[in-house]
Amino acid sequence: MAKIRMTKNELKRQKDNLRRFVRYLPTLDLKKKQLLIEIRKIQSRIDLLNQESDRVDKEVYKWADLFTDRIDLRDYISVKELKIGEENVAGIDIPVFEDLIFDDIEIDYLNTPVWIDEAIRVCKEQLKRRAELEVLKSEKDILNQELRITIQRIKLFEEVKIPEAEENIRIIKIFLGDVQTAEVVRGKIAKAKILSKREKALLP
Repeated sequence: MAKIRMTKNELKRQKDNLRRFVRYLPTLDLKKKQLLIEIRKIQSRIDLLNQESDRVDKEVYKWADLFTDRIDLRDYISVKELKIGEENVAGIDIPVFEDLIFDDIEIDYLNTPVWIDEAIRVCKEQLKRRAELEVLKSEKDILNQELRITIQRIKLFEEVKIPEAEENIRIIKIFLGDVQTAEVVRGKIAKAKILSKREKALLP
């Protein structure tokens, strides 16, 4: 603990610090709750996308081998743009998935199998899910980091700053009280000496 000055000004400063710490703590607690709620929402969305992606993969595997045509779908799917927005959560700016835009590629229907439209549609949907998953994971990482910092600050206030200010106030009050008591005692002694001198002066 740093050395403190035993003065009335220091006592006022410590009391101001304590009020500020106590007032700021509920704000940190609220931020912690908001972050936890948002992280749970993101995790739920991640779980949902993973489940949907797995479901689609299983469906595709069921019928993909039925087709003898060997078509490289990469020739028909090209990502043009990943659109990412921004959102503020508990005072933190996080990236938000908006859309995955694909280039328009013409299909030669005379030389491609009839199922190619459906295959392209499914692949694009899966690519969108995976792109959103990556953005969601980034969101979650950012919020988890902010949650760790917020929890550390709460612990700092609860376990260090507030107890330290309370202890400083207690020590300064005791010291100032002792000083005041000593001054009163010195005043009484001085008064007693003056009265004693007067009494001696009045004696014949």
